[in-house]
Amino acid sequence: MPAVGAVRQVALSAGRDLDSTLAFWREVLGMNVHARFDPPGIAFIMAGAVRLLFTDGIPAGTVYLDITGLEAFHAGAKAAGVPFTAPPALVHRDTEGQFGPAGESEWMAFLKDPAGNTIGLVERHPAQEPSE
Repeated sequence: MPAVGAVRQVALSAGRDLDSTLAFWREVLGMNVHARFDPPGIAFIMAGAVRLLFTDGIPAGTVYLDITGLEAFHAGAKAAGVPFTAPPALVHRDTEGQFGPAGESEWMAFLKDPAGNTIGLVERHPAQEPSE
């Protein structure tokens, strides 16, 4: 049996208004539309090598995106009126290096786009040097 490779595409809800959903991803997250097809009213945004497909008729989903400068992004977006469902918080200290270098900590914040998709913003912080 062949082995499954990397994630190629993730489908997310476009909600009732594809334009407002795409505007959120562009204006708040700084991600540009890669391709759009009307009809049928679908769009793609590239998140690295993974395509995000926005279409109607599917339930809202959750996607996690790497970010650098999570605290600064949160402060700026919140000041601009972007509602977060959870502020930046430590979610995991990777003491054994299971998901990256040992000792790193993983911080996340959560928000929703106009279609109801949950966006988890993830930042890994290097291990702290022991104080002397």
